[in-house]
Amino acid sequence: MTTKNLLVELLVEELPPKSLNKLGMHFAESLMSGLKQQHLLQSDAAVTVFATPRRLAVHITQVLARASDQLVTIKLMPVSVGLDDEGRATPALVKKLSSVGVEAFVVSQLGRVKEGKTETLFLERKVPGIALAAGLQKALDDTIADLPIPKVMSYQLADGWNSIQFIRPAHGLLALHGSEIVPVSVLGLTSSKVTQGHRFEASIHPIIIRDTESYAQQLETEGAVIASFVVRRARIMQQLSAAAAKENLQLIQDEALLDEVTALVEHPNVLVGKFPPEFLSVPQECLILTMKANQKYFPLLDNEGRLVNTFLIVANICPQDAYLVVDGNERVVRSRLADAKFFFEQDLKHTLAARIPGLDKVVYHHQLGTQGLRIEYVRAIAQGIGQWLGGNLLAEQAGQAAQLAKADLLTGMVGEFPELQGVMGRYYALHEGLGDTIAYAIEDHYKPRFAGDALPRNLAGVCVALADKLETLINLFGIGQIPTGDKDPFALRRHALGVVRILIEKDLPLELNQLLKQAIEIVKDERIAQLWMQRTATTNSFTQAEEAGKGLTHRNARSQISAEVSDQLIVFIYDRLASSLREQGYSAQEVDAVLAFHPQHLNDIPRRLAAVRTFATMPEAESLAAANKRVSNILKKAAEAIPAEVVPERLQAPAERTLYQALIEIKDKIEEAFLEKDYTIALQILAELKIPIDTFFDHVMVNTDDALLRSNRLALLKALQQVMNRVADISRLAS
Repeated sequence: MTTKNLLVELLVEELPPKSLNKLGMHFAESLMSGLKQQHLLQSDAAVTVFATPRRLAVHITQVLARASDQLVTIKLMPVSVGLDDEGRATPALVKKLSSVGVEAFVVSQLGRVKEGKTETLFLERKVPGIALAAGLQKALDDTIADLPIPKVMSYQLADGWNSIQFIRPAHGLLALHGSEIVPVSVLGLTSSKVTQGHRFEASIHPIIIRDTESYAQQLETEGAVIASFVVRRARIMQQLSAAAAKENLQLIQDEALLDEVTALVEHPNVLVGKFPPEFLSVPQECLILTMKANQKYFPLLDNEGRLVNTFLIVANICPQDAYLVVDGNERVVRSRLADAKFFFEQDLKHTLAARIPGLDKVVYHHQLGTQGLRIEYVRAIAQGIGQWLGGNLLAEQAGQAAQLAKADLLTGMVGEFPELQGVMGRYYALHEGLGDTIAYAIEDHYKPRFAGDALPRNLAGVCVALADKLETLINLFGIGQIPTGDKDPFALRRHALGVVRILIEKDLPLELNQLLKQAIEIVKDERIAQLWMQRTATTNSFTQAEEAGKGLTHRNARSQISAEVSDQLIVFIYDRLASSLREQGYSAQEVDAVLAFHPQHLNDIPRRLAAVRTFATMPEAESLAAANKRVSNILKKAAEAIPAEVVPERLQAPAERTLYQALIEIKDKIEEAFLEKDYTIALQILAELKIPIDTFFDHVMVNTDDALLRSNRLALLKALQQVMNRVADISRLAS
């Protein structure tokens, strides 16, 4: 059957830029899927997606004018229900066949298939292939209904009577099969071969599309529109890079901003603008954020990574003289930067420490009190971690940084740009002369904020970051706010992964159980809340009676944390760790083997994983893993208490004496390698046990009737298991 290419375009008013690419992809994929389900596409059909601020369109190759006839098998009912004793159709069968459009039939034409113990009747019939117009209509209706639209608009059609709901008002529908119009309608529109180009730049109004293959070319040459999102994005990137290179400056790479700007323009034109250099006295993060977030400009950096007063504008028009366009954008950016400069200068009039009492008015959680109270717990946890990692000096630095870490939440700059929390704290700390250690710890205590984010730069920041995340996890688990399914409103999974990454990537010698235990003890310490109440009672934040009541409620919410919270958190943290390791490319077996016994020093886990991976390549690995699994199963089924030590005198069979001797010979070597963290060597030594283990299982019965002999052999297997699983549970590697 002959095929032609299909083009469908929906012309609308300006679409939401942040969802344009997603809408375009969904529109194209859904339409193609709908046609495929109706057998209107050849197997080698290909799709091209078009999406601009004012249109969603798709080009599909190898589309049939009519689908081929299809042989359809319809399941009817069991033979015992559909046929009587004489083999004639029952009323139930007649009714069923009538419902599928079969009035006259011969029972012998019905198929029979055995399904288990039941024989079922089937009807095979040839269904005429659907015409493209009907198939496209259905696919288009389904696609429009299924578009991922977060919020619809209601608007009235030209007839003045009917209303339509869609993401934006639609003004045109184009549907071509080759050069022929496919008669379909949607959203009150009827298909044609007419579309519109750029509002101001198009040379022809309207544009008559000749055929499906001329669409993109006609839109660009006649309508000044680059229809492909991908092509338009590449053009913008090319122009941005060329403009930056011409100025001998560096472009800040921002994929999300590039996507958004691509969704805002149909005919991109990159222009260069400047702002007064005096604004560079404001922290560059503030200037960059306001230019990108508010105006969609692309800031530029010099070769040393410092912001300059030159920026790039992606305009949607190409005037011969761009002066007015650039001047207008420069006037707007001056106003925005003036606001940022004002906030910054006002913030410098107050120290971070002076803002701390204000945090007593900021609610953290209605069951846990204010940020002011929370800071006291975070500071105590940070000091404890600092004492572990670096003694008194680090504990003091961590405590100071923790106390000031949330103070910038009350600054004007963070109030205007919440994304700058922590960053502004660093600038204000440096302005006050608090030094790099405290300043960077204040900024970094939020890190890592997302997958792949950097970690705190110094140990003080590490202490505060761990304390901040642990306090959040413990208290929210304590009041029952445990993530379920996709719901994680407090980002506790991210906090747990942050703890994991810091412990591993910073190679911290901290035991997870001990870390959680100390943090929970601090969170449950009522003296912290009492001291906080004494401090806040002397301020004007609340009356003393009100503050005491609030403090009592919050103190109790923390002091009543159950013993189960620690166990729940351990499981939660290891679950996040396991997911992260699998995402990094480790197999489920490797991860299960290493995490089976919940190793407390998480910084050892990468070395253990590397050792397990090396061990798995050894020729003895599969046999040893299987033997270890067999040992584990025998020990699990043991009905008696297993002695802690093997009694050598009770070893009777030569195979068990040989295994015991081999175990004694390698035990110290494995322990030495383990203590030196040479886990690869520790696992490789196990190869010496392969022959003794195989011989043992070939010639020795563990569960003998002799109780003393059986008990001693179980003790031998237990000792064997302990040695084999010193680094990881290698039984998890067994296939």
